[in-house]
Amino acid sequence: MIRRLMLALVAIALLSGQALAAEKYVVASDCTWPPMEMLNADKQPEGFDVDFIKAVAKAGGFEVEVRNIAWDGIFGGVATGQYDIVASATTITDERKKQFDFSDPYYEVAQAVVLPAGKTIKTLADLKGKKVGGQIGTTGVFVIRKAGVSVDLKEYDDVGLAIQDMLGGRLDAVICDDPVALYYVNKKADTAGKLNISFKTAEKEYYGFTVRKGRKDLVEKLNKGIKEVKASGVEAQLLQKWMGASK
Repeated sequence: MIRRLMLALVAIALLSGQALAAEKYVVASDCTWPPMEMLNADKQPEGFDVDFIKAVAKAGGFEVEVRNIAWDGIFGGVATGQYDIVASATTITDERKKQFDFSDPYYEVAQAVVLPAGKTIKTLADLKGKKVGGQIGTTGVFVIRKAGVSVDLKEYDDVGLAIQDMLGGRLDAVICDDPVALYYVNKKADTAGKLNISFKTAEKEYYGFTVRKGRKDLVEKLNKGIKEVKASGVEAQLLQKWMGASK
């Protein structure tokens, strides 16, 4: 009888532990877009999005494991259940909303034109005839093309390479999301003080966390966490940490 009682108590303890354990979600992030997501010296994900989703999880009462996942497989992975959440500077679009559910927006983005320190423009038209760089497949490249300005556009696999080419005199300007621009202008050791953001587009886009269609329960947890992180002042701390500015 004593043995049975002990086994029963162990079983109850295990069930209680399972009930109390926070739910854990796998987060996919393409760590090639500093300062939103990148790899540190130990090849581990870090950046604004990584810190933000961890803060959201803490506020929402769940846990996350962030993994570095290549962009070309990131949405397929969340669709098939390999990952629960995409936290990778993902713009909320009507087209994507047909296939996935999104959290509330957590970051407002404009496109920024970065120039060498001391140089300025007032409009995109001022880039006419200039050599402009951008990361392939990003909104900045689309904006330049849509503007109809005649530029010598060069696309890069990594926006950092475009920045280095500009500092080396091979480009006149780089266009990218404004948090990325702020990172290179204010925070990155080898570029801070050498660049300036001369122009931002009026049009805005918004980042959101992506989940598989129908995961309303997870969306609600994310939205709760986002609201608390913004209200608590943690967001402001992360903006200063990663962009060196409050936006």
